[in-house]
Amino acid sequence: MVTATAGVLDTNALILVARLHQDDLPAEPLITAVTLAELSVGPLVATDDRERAARQQRLQAVEASFETLPFDAAAARAFGGVAASLKRAGRKPTARAFDALIAATAIAHDVSLYTCNPKDFDGIDALTVVAIPHPDGGP
Repeated sequence: MVTATAGVLDTNALILVARLHQDDLPAEPLITAVTLAELSVGPLVATDDRERAARQQRLQAVEASFETLPFDAAAARAFGGVAASLKRAGRKPTARAFDALIAATAIAHDVSLYTCNPKDFDGIDALTVVAIPHPDGGP
């Protein structure tokens, strides 16, 4: 069950989560199935055995540590609004398709999205974006 203290970490925030200030994160951090899909690619495309093992370990740790919100029918309907918002803002929905799908999932589950790259989500109506300071001071 999603609570009022829950929030979705986008993929970049999830990758950096150990380096982020805990006060900047939601009390109940969640991920989306889309983020899990993005991370699932990593071990399969790594060309180095050591890197492949590290990526697989990260994937397994994420799967064990975070509740995953599904990309379900409600998220699919929300995606239509996200894509329309992006088009109205002069952006191409396909250019950042994963981000748009993550945004749609957050909207469908009525939770804020936490990211170190808030510009990735500019122009998306109905999405509450919480900017997290990047640990290196940049995006």
